[in-house]
Amino acid sequence: MIGLSHYLTLSAILFAISVAGIFLNRKNVIVLLMCVELLLLAVNFNFIAFSRYLDDVAGQVFVFFILTVAAAESAIGLAILVVLFRNRRSINVEELDTMRG
Repeated sequence: MIGLSHYLTLSAILFAISVAGIFLNRKNVIVLLMCVELLLLAVNFNFIAFSRYLDDVAGQVFVFFILTVAAAESAIGLAILVVLFRNRRSINVEELDTMRG
């Protein structure tokens, strides 16, 4: 039987991987966006696990809102990356720190 502790352990592992990916990878913007999405997935796992454990649908409603925000963030972030790549021919984070007015 899979219990609440299994889900919380999986969520903690996903959260740790995403935080490590954010801090260790400072070069590729796409990988940074993927790590942020993985972070939101770990939070969603917690909401779903506690929602199931407490027999309350409020956590599942929060997950729908988080997924909506995550989808909008991904679409806008990738659109910005496409524009930056067309202008600078690179998506390296170190090269994107200079803004031109």
